[in-house]
Amino acid sequence: MTVTIDLRPDIEARLATLAAEQGVSLAHYVRRLVEDQLPAERPAALSPAERAAAWRQAAKGLPRTPPLSDEAIGRESIYDTRG
Repeated sequence: MTVTIDLRPDIEARLATLAAEQGVSLAHYVRRLVEDQLPAERPAALSPAERAAAWRQAAKGLPRTPPLSDEAIGRESIYDTRG
């Protein structure tokens, strides 16, 4: 695809100087500048099964800990010192 951009002469001269310093053509330099501004491509959305498999893989090797007791997570235990 070809896109035409009208630049002020001073901007064009600055870009040409920067391109020459890097040993590339002005068109190549401007193309790279534009491409660098694009957001990274997002990977395709995972299905629920794929997300679950990824979670299991990430959790593999973590230590197994017993669940907290009802008393440990009760409202009274959480807010006991604040009144």
